[in-house]
Amino acid sequence: MSVAPQSAESVVPPAARPRLGPEGHDPQGTERIPVTGRLRRLLVWYGLASLGVYLALGAVNSVLLPLQVEDLDPARKAANLAVVSAVGALGGMFAQPVAGLLSDRTRGRWGRRAPWILTGALLAAASMVVLGGMGSLPGIAAVYLLVMVSLNLYFGPKSAVMPDRVPRAVRGLFSAAGGLGVLMGITGGMGLGAVLSGTPAVGYAVLAVVIVLAAGGFVLFNPDHDNREEPREPLRWKAFLTTFWVNPKAHPDFAWGFLGRLLTMTGFYVTTTFQVYVLQDYVGLGDDAVDVIPLISGVSLLATLTSTVVGGPFSDRIGRRKPVAVAAGLMIAAGLVAPWLMPTVAGILVFAVLAGLGFGAYLAVDQALLTEVLPTTEDNGRYLGVLNIAVTLPQALAPAIAGLIVSQLGYSALFPIAMVIAVAGAVAVLPIRSVR
Repeated sequence: MSVAPQSAESVVPPAARPRLGPEGHDPQGTERIPVTGRLRRLLVWYGLASLGVYLALGAVNSVLLPLQVEDLDPARKAANLAVVSAVGALGGMFAQPVAGLLSDRTRGRWGRRAPWILTGALLAAASMVVLGGMGSLPGIAAVYLLVMVSLNLYFGPKSAVMPDRVPRAVRGLFSAAGGLGVLMGITGGMGLGAVLSGTPAVGYAVLAVVIVLAAGGFVLFNPDHDNREEPREPLRWKAFLTTFWVNPKAHPDFAWGFLGRLLTMTGFYVTTTFQVYVLQDYVGLGDDAVDVIPLISGVSLLATLTSTVVGGPFSDRIGRRKPVAVAAGLMIAAGLVAPWLMPTVAGILVFAVLAGLGFGAYLAVDQALLTEVLPTTEDNGRYLGVLNIAVTLPQALAPAIAGLIVSQLGYSALFPIAMVIAVAGAVAVLPIRSVR
C-alpha cells in the first residue's frame, strides 16, 4: 500500500512555524518578495498614516505655533517658543515608550496596535482644536503638551507595525514610504500652515480632521489579527520602571542606533525649528518671511521626494542600510554651510535642497535599520518607543539649544553647531555590527 507524501508544511511542528502577519508573510523573512496585494495596501497606508500626522505637525510647529506665541510677546518669542516646544516634546518622549509597552500587552479583536493608534489620533485632534483657541502662554503650553502626548500614543504603536508585519527584506521600501510621509508632511505642512495662518483656529480644526482621517484609514483598511487568544505577560510595576532602559553594554547596536538617530535629528531640527525667526531676523525679511515659506517648502519637498523614493528601495536592493544613513547625515551637514556663509533667501534655498536630500535619504532607511537592532521581537512596541525618543527628544532639545545659541552667540552660530551635531550622528552609525 502506498503512502501519500506529506507536504513540507505538515511535517513542521506548529510551534516551529513562523507566525505570519495579517498580510500572509513572515516578518522575519529575509528573502525579497514582491510587494503586492494586502502588503502593498499596507505600504500605501503606512505612508499615508505618517503623511497625515506630520502634515499637521509641520503646519503647527513651523508656522501656526510660532506665530501664536509671537502674538503674545514679540520681544520674547524665541525663548517662549523654546519653552512651549520643550514641554510638549518631553511629554511626548515619555508617553511613547509607555504606549508601546501597553500595546505589546493589548489583546482584542483589533489586535495590539489599532486601539492605541485610534485613541491617540482622536485625543490629539480634540486637543488641537482647543489649542487653536488658547490666548495665554501657560494655556498654549498645557494644551500643546496634550497634543504631543496624544500623538505619541499614536506614534509608538504605529511604528511597531513594521517589525510586526513587514518582512525584513522589504523594510527599506516601507521605511521609505514612512519617511516620505514624514518629510512631505513636514515640508507640505509649512506651506499649508502659511495658507492657514490668517485664520489659526480654522487651521487647527482642519489639521485635526487630517489626523483622524489618516489614523482611521490606516486601521480600517489594514486590520490586524484578532489576538484575544494569545498569552499575555502580566504587567507589573517593574515593567514600567524599566520601560526607558535598554542596557547599552548588552545591546550595543541598539545604543549606537539610538545615538545616531538622536544626533542626526537634532542637527536637522536646530535650524528648521527656528525657520520663521531665521527668515525674519537673520535673513532680514521681517513680516514678509511667511510669504517665502511656501517656496522653501516646495524646493525642500522636491528634494526629499527624490532622495526618499530612491533611498529605501536602493538599500533593499544592495542589502545595506548603513552607507545610506551615513551619507544622509553628511549631506545635512553640507547643506548647513550655505545659510552660514550666505544669510540670504538663496542660501536658505540651497540648504533646503541639500538638507532635504539628506534628511529624505536618512528617513528612507532609518526605520528599517533600527527595526533590525531590536533586542527581541516580543516587545517591538516598547523598544521602538525607546528608539523614537531619539525623534521626540530633538524636538525638545533643538528649540532650547537654538534659543540659547541665538541669545548668546547670534543666529549665525546656529549653522556650524548644527553641522557638528549632524556629522556626529552620521559617524555614530558606523559601529553598528548587526546591520550592514
